Amino acid sequence: MSVLDRFSLKGKVALVTGSSTGLGQGMSIAFAEAGAKVLGVDYVDSPETKKVIEAAGGQFHSVVANLMTLEPLQGLVDETVKVFGKIDILVNNAGIIRRCDIIDFTEKDWDDVLDLNLKTVFFLSQAAARQFIKQGTGGKIINIASMLSFQGGIRVVSYTASKSGVAGITKAMANEWAKHNICTNAIAPGYMATNNTAQLRADADRSEAILGRIPAGRWGLPDDLMGPAIFLASDASNYLNGAVVPVDGGWLAR
Repeated sequence: MSVLDRFSLKGKVALVTGSSTGLGQGMSIAFAEAGAKVLGVDYVDSPETKKVIEAAGGQFHSVVANLMTLEPLQGLVDETVKVFGKIDILVNNAGIIRRCDIIDFTEKDWDDVLDLNLKTVFFLSQAAARQFIKQGTGGKIINIASMLSFQGGIRVVSYTASKSGVAGITKAMANEWAKHNICTNAIAPGYMATNNTAQLRADADRSEAILGRIPAGRWGLPDDLMGPAIFLASDASNYLNGAVVPVDGGWLAR
């Protein structure tokens, strides 16, 4: 197998949450371009993602589900196996953010963010890992962490808690599942031009301060995650376990 062949996802099946827009859409398209069949999940349908993938000759199956609860999680893995015959890759991308001064932060804004960003990530990973072990094929789990897996942030305390937790459980999963040939890693995107950062980008002073610290001098784009995601999903990363990979334009190095 050539080194470039190791990056191919031909014959693989990926389950991607948060597939309708932004980073999840970008990774879904990238996986399809690399040869994978993709089941995308979001709280709304993913027609644009489906259109782009199918126009290029790929296969995409969309599922609408409320990932704020555990109820649909096993069904998502089962649906992936039913539609495509197996599952090889899980990307836990779906997430939300709530902004408020810590002194006024509410229980609801704490619970909603932790439920989707951490609890669902853990239990969907567990369901996928059980299927990987049942298949005897190993698998790849890619969690989406954040700069706030490393830093405290401002006015986003539940998001910081959730993404710090994602980094931690990624390492814990790697410790227990690497022996099953399940590689569990995370990508920590920097400041990306997505729905979650719309409020920051609309604040001229805040946006200028953020851009002033990014050595690359720009906000990240979904395209910037395509290469790292393919690497972590492919055979090229078979000995990478428990890593949290920053894709941040140099933010953490500043």
